[in-house]
Amino acid sequence: MGFMRRRDFLASAALPLAAQASRPNVLFIAVDDLNTDVGCYGAPVQTPNIDRLAAQGVRFERAYCQYPLCNPSRSSLLTGRRPPRTGIFENSTWFRDRMPDVVTLPQHFRQHGYRTLCTGKIFHGDLDDDKAWDVGGTKLNRPAPRTPAQTQEREKFADRWEALDREEDTADHRNASRAIELLNEKHDRPFFLALGFAKPHVPFLAPKKYFDLYPISRIAVPPDFSPLPRTDHPAYRPNFDIFIRRPAGYDEARQMIAGYRAATSFMDAQLGRVLDALESSGRRRDTIVVFFGDHGFHLGEKGMWSKQTLFEVSTRVPLIISVPGSRNAGKATRGTAELVDLYPTLAELCGLPAPAGIDGGSLKPLLDKPGAKWDAPAYTFLRRGAVMGASVRTARFRYTEWEGAAAELYDEQADPRESRNIAADPRFAKVVAEHARLLAAARVS
Repeated sequence: MGFMRRRDFLASAALPLAAQASRPNVLFIAVDDLNTDVGCYGAPVQTPNIDRLAAQGVRFERAYCQYPLCNPSRSSLLTGRRPPRTGIFENSTWFRDRMPDVVTLPQHFRQHGYRTLCTGKIFHGDLDDDKAWDVGGTKLNRPAPRTPAQTQEREKFADRWEALDREEDTADHRNASRAIELLNEKHDRPFFLALGFAKPHVPFLAPKKYFDLYPISRIAVPPDFSPLPRTDHPAYRPNFDIFIRRPAGYDEARQMIAGYRAATSFMDAQLGRVLDALESSGRRRDTIVVFFGDHGFHLGEKGMWSKQTLFEVSTRVPLIISVPGSRNAGKATRGTAELVDLYPTLAELCGLPAPAGIDGGSLKPLLDKPGAKWDAPAYTFLRRGAVMGASVRTARFRYTEWEGAAAELYDEQADPRESRNIAADPRFAKVVAEHARLLAAARVS
């Protein structure tokens, strides 16, 4: 199989220059821990550059991650396979230990003549992949298990916010600057440039001017806020990253929300620098831009913080795809999308062969017609300790199963905060059965 991959790579690299030049570039932007609390999704958060990109592309109202944690989510979307097939349910497993021969999204582009460039976090942390990149990436460095003392120190590091003096000292500023350098290089073939932003991942760090945008007196906690999680289900205790094994006080909760928003606005400013550089380079007219969060994030909803739940706020992500020349710039679609759909979507948009063996499907029909009828469900999986859970989101409902617990069904139209579990209501027995069949099929796909 290694010879076949090498042969395919050599054949694709030898494509006529005219054929390569006719293909669009790709700017692929992944953001750590970004939920839909951004301006173009209706939130009171100042994100003018995300909003600007949405005005140039199609915004997905219902996009979902396949696992609400960094490494499993990224391993899934970059291989096009949902977690039951990747076998990755935590942050320490390198995807090639489970799938040594899989061809990832950037690797697929590299094999077909693209110059693949990377700066920032695309794969998880130090679990990168040298097969994916011509330039950039990080050296594989498997994380050692944390000692109890290291775990305690990590929790102290994460569970805080801080106003900084200089944005130039941050990873996001440096990675934006590096992306600008890469954009301005001379390219003799189309490029796939992956840019990963760290914020608003904890700790919430941003220059003071971004904190000044969000006075604490104007911050409101969610309507379903409580100091501790509003459930005794073992899968939701304790919180992850913030307010770990301690209650959230009302004032400190508002400060954390302000910190998250400040970090988001700071990241948005770095995005703006890159978008400006893309436009000034003259390459905007032939570059597809994809922008997404790797999973959602709780900010006190149901008394929960951070990720790793199967509720809407933890699984739903912002997703914008901007294709040059599209007649649908500035439109939104309510068609349900999964992050595993990005791989086949980009392959189709760029005229590459369809990747083999993936779970996702192309979103091009929604890009062509955002209001098209679309009934594809979205799946999210989660393991908390020894407890496995799975959830399916359709146009109206979210249905969730946890091992050893009663099923959950939420009517997202009537109950968008998912406060009433109607799975036991006989009026919805048929809905429960239909969604249970969907989940059963996805678990063995």
